[in-house]
Amino acid sequence: MKTTLKLVPGSIVAPRGFRAAGVFCDIKRLGTGKGSQKGKKRDLALIVSDVPAAVAGLFTTNQVCAAPVKVCVPRVQRGSAQAVVANSGNANACTGKQGMKDALEMVHFTEQALTLPTGSVLVGSTGRIGVAMPMDEVRAGIIEAAVELGATPAHGDYAAEAIMTSDTRAKQIAVEFKLFGRTVRLGGMCKGAGMIQPGMSPTGARPAATPLHATMLCFLTTDALVAPRVLQTALNEAVANSFNRITVDGDMSTNDTVLLLANGKAFDTGGKKAGSRPRLKDTRSKEFLVFQAALNHVCLELAKMIVRDGEGVSRFVTVRVTGARSFADADAAARSVANSPLVKTSWHGGDPNWGRIIDAIGYSPATVVEDKVDIGYSAPGGRQVLWSLKRGQPTKATFKALCAAVARREFDLHIRLNLGRAEALMYAADLTEEYVDFNKGDVSDPAALGG
Repeated sequence: MKTTLKLVPGSIVAPRGFRAAGVFCDIKRLGTGKGSQKGKKRDLALIVSDVPAAVAGLFTTNQVCAAPVKVCVPRVQRGSAQAVVANSGNANACTGKQGMKDALEMVHFTEQALTLPTGSVLVGSTGRIGVAMPMDEVRAGIIEAAVELGATPAHGDYAAEAIMTSDTRAKQIAVEFKLFGRTVRLGGMCKGAGMIQPGMSPTGARPAATPLHATMLCFLTTDALVAPRVLQTALNEAVANSFNRITVDGDMSTNDTVLLLANGKAFDTGGKKAGSRPRLKDTRSKEFLVFQAALNHVCLELAKMIVRDGEGVSRFVTVRVTGARSFADADAAARSVANSPLVKTSWHGGDPNWGRIIDAIGYSPATVVEDKVDIGYSAPGGRQVLWSLKRGQPTKATFKALCAAVARREFDLHIRLNLGRAEALMYAADLTEEYVDFNKGDVSDPAALGG
């Protein structure tokens, strides 16, 4: 079933009944790292639904998780929320009992400022680990943001800016589509540029075969009317094929969060009672497939924006592994290649070094037979593959032709294990001198140290 999507402006405020704000309240003055050396930039965001909304979420599987994650997990499991408060410049991670107290105060203070019910606000934070939250500034920012709330595209821009750390640009998208014969909108914003290899779960618990993970925040809104259980199912699927398929540096973080709010305002017409409005509550329905396709698209586009804006990134590479005995094998091989420093530096240099690639495949946990492996390159999404290796042996492709294939800013790397039918892919980046320079910092200048 093909879903027709139309891009619209406004990102998180494009859906009906959502408002947002982004303000500067000087959170970034402490332990901000290089990414925040951008002058007076917004560092606290609010996203608010006019009515209570169904909510779904996924969170870091890092065994060391930040206070905001610990606050959000039980709140999301209740299935309803109405607002999100998020800050950049401070992760509120590894901050002990005081950090939990501060995260709880952020949600409680926001509830009071917006006159919302207790338990209806969620929280996200990103920035340097181990630094106490400057709560005087946070409270002032929440008050200012509550006053500044609005539903214009500019308000979405302000909120997207307020969650940025080492990002060089805001990451936003919104689409509209038909659901139950009505026009529905879905919007989102995210941040992330370094410490990127997400592997999130609904509770933050680490499922089997789920990788460790990364620094990214994503907030999604929709005016569709969706049951919380169905919303969580859809988000699980969308994240599994987007944010959990990207890597910049293979590193992990303490704060990763994806939140999705659905307020049903697209169906608020004619004074009908809530029970008479069409509600998405069956994952086997055609309407669910339409909603899933829209959510998949939005999440994947945002995830790719993160990789393309990765710290120091100059190449975007889609690693496609096919012919594995199992998905676990395909996934392991793809991640091994996508995170190999030697492979990533060769991408940066434009070197089609298949030796490094087959080496990374070989030391992965995947079952691999050397004389069955094929390696090749194509344009993004291209079917015409230039093979550098077939059945474990070099082809007659010239070095010049192979260099041209990997000279593109974006290209696909094809790996065929020829052992089965399972496949997996990763959206990856190269490793550059700029990444190293950005992240090494200068201990003589605390402001130069990263998160």
